[in-house]
Amino acid sequence: MKALAALALCLTSLTFVHAQNEQSPIVEKDIKYRNWTFKDSHTDADVNLRDVLKGSKLTIVIYYAPWCHNWQHDAPMVERLYEKYKDAGLQIVGVSEYDLLFNTKQNLDQFKITFPAVYDSQSRDDREKTTHHDYRTATGDSRKWGSPYYVFLMPSTIEKKGDTLTKHTFVINGEMIEGEGESFIREHLGLPPLGTSGGVSQKEKDKVDPCDPDKPSTPALKKP
Repeated sequence: MKALAALALCLTSLTFVHAQNEQSPIVEKDIKYRNWTFKDSHTDADVNLRDVLKGSKLTIVIYYAPWCHNWQHDAPMVERLYEKYKDAGLQIVGVSEYDLLFNTKQNLDQFKITFPAVYDSQSRDDREKTTHHDYRTATGDSRKWGSPYYVFLMPSTIEKKGDTLTKHTFVINGEMIEGEGESFIREHLGLPPLGTSGGVSQKEKDKVDPCDPDKPSTPALKKP
């Protein structure tokens, strides 16, 4: 009986983790997306987005909270895509929100992130004060925290001068659907298609449970 109870507990735990699914399609939206300069998460040096865009065919800006299980789900996948396509012109930059820099660094190390990473806010009290919040709500993201949130920038369509980079582009209001994301990346890098993209069923979509910092799916990262 104890063995059966343990098995049931494991299955329940797996179901809970699966229920955190916030996968969302890539959608085209009006968004007045502006240039920014944030601090590098490792070196604290200034990083300007226009500089990041240089030399790339497609740049993906990913806003995320290090403690968020939805980001933790996407992080290995995003790193895989970066390693696979960076030599073909893909650039990715992560923007950390709502957590201390120490935890951000630990998170990047935990998932072996090699693409550029910067930080914006360091407190959950800033949730409604960031440009991340403004952008995602403007594009229909009704989640409480909005982690992760993707903005796709094609340098060929970016305004050459001024603070505003673009007024219309593609975003993801949630986790990336890997097959769809890779197909989008290949198309905008000028690579041949892989085939049909992946997705989630309506039943899976109905299980969405917003990212909650009080219910982490992985152990919290703590300073030793």
